[in-house]
Amino acid sequence: MTLHRLEPSVWHNVLGTLPAALTVADGDSVVTQTLDAAGFDKDGVSRAHGPNPMNGPIFITGAEPGDALCVEIVRMTPIRDRGWTRAVLAGNVVDPERVRTLPSADRVQWIIENGTARLEQPVAGLEHLVLPLGPMIGCFGVAPSLGQAFSTATSAENGGNMDYRGFGPGAKVWFPVAVPGALFFLGDCHAIQGDGEIVGTGVETAFEVEVRLSVVKARKQVWPRGETAEAIFTVGNARPLDQALQHATTEMLDWLMTDYGLSATAVSHLLGQVVRYEVGNVFDPAYTMVCKVEKKWLPPQVV
Repeated sequence: MTLHRLEPSVWHNVLGTLPAALTVADGDSVVTQTLDAAGFDKDGVSRAHGPNPMNGPIFITGAEPGDALCVEIVRMTPIRDRGWTRAVLAGNVVDPERVRTLPSADRVQWIIENGTARLEQPVAGLEHLVLPLGPMIGCFGVAPSLGQAFSTATSAENGGNMDYRGFGPGAKVWFPVAVPGALFFLGDCHAIQGDGEIVGTGVETAFEVEVRLSVVKARKQVWPRGETAEAIFTVGNARPLDQALQHATTEMLDWLMTDYGLSATAVSHLLGQVVRYEVGNVFDPAYTMVCKVEKKWLPPQVV
């Protein structure tokens, strides 16, 4: 297993079947430095345009349609001492009659230092607000099927701009492979973000990210799956929000039946009492819902 360094000179605003920037073997790791969501690098230099310019794609030898790509997020290190957010709630997360009274959505700066983030120019009442960093990947995934190319402003079965707080160091995420080599993309990292990305951004900044890429042969899945030390989860991306919830729940149903040997009735009893739903992105064209089960409730895997 080899550790590679990807130093891109070209970035992409779609996830699609594009020429590979790097080819790696099954089980290899990659270290790369990302741009922020607007295309600025670690030095604050504009290198690409938004939304969410992606590093990659990375071709993983041996990955074929019908497989799954496991992405283990090994490390995320901020490499810039400033980040930015928008200053007001997105219009689609408040009642429609309130939109006209909201202030302008200006960009504001945050200071990143000593494992924390704070407003550079605090507003009244938040003078002492200092938040611990919660690094996460906002946008990542693989090329979709049928030669499609999906904008980095949205998400689908192949991943994309999901903006889920659980996509941080220590998490493993599986994407369904639709094209030879999977063609993995990565970018849009946040220093911290609340559920939903309800101001349209997290604290957007540049990161050095290390991921380990492994192929799972003949793994039947439709939507992204994930795992942390405490739980497993599935991800649905769609609009309206109830459709995203349906996708995530169906994927969890299939996962528990296939890998844990449970009947549909057993899954129903389990999910009915212990499932937890978490909100990913509710700002972009496709919303993201996460269906989550703590490992302490799971039977042993059968596969």
